[in-house]
Amino acid sequence: MKVTLATHGGLAAPVLAGLPPDVVDTHALPESAAAELSRLVAAAVPAAAAGDPEPRRRAPDAMSYSITVEEGGHSSVLVQSDTDMSPEFAALLRWLKGHAGRE
Repeated sequence: MKVTLATHGGLAAPVLAGLPPDVVDTHALPESAAAELSRLVAAAVPAAAAGDPEPRRRAPDAMSYSITVEEGGHSSVLVQSDTDMSPEFAALLRWLKGHAGRE
């Protein structure tokens, strides 16, 4: 499984615009880390698809995040922002930020 994190907007938008997305490939991870990533993705996908039933306030300086999950020839894209992020998406985002670039 390959997971790509792209960050958009917010106060850091000018800095982030030129940076490539973070990519984590489970084939390059230790087995325990790959299993943890798979578990986090499995929890975040249905939570992101369900969406937030209560609309949140708009925040012009909020960051938005796109997480693309590629596995077995299929691709899913999860998009959430600082103002409407599910707990499951937030957990996956924290994990990706902590592990991207460590491979």
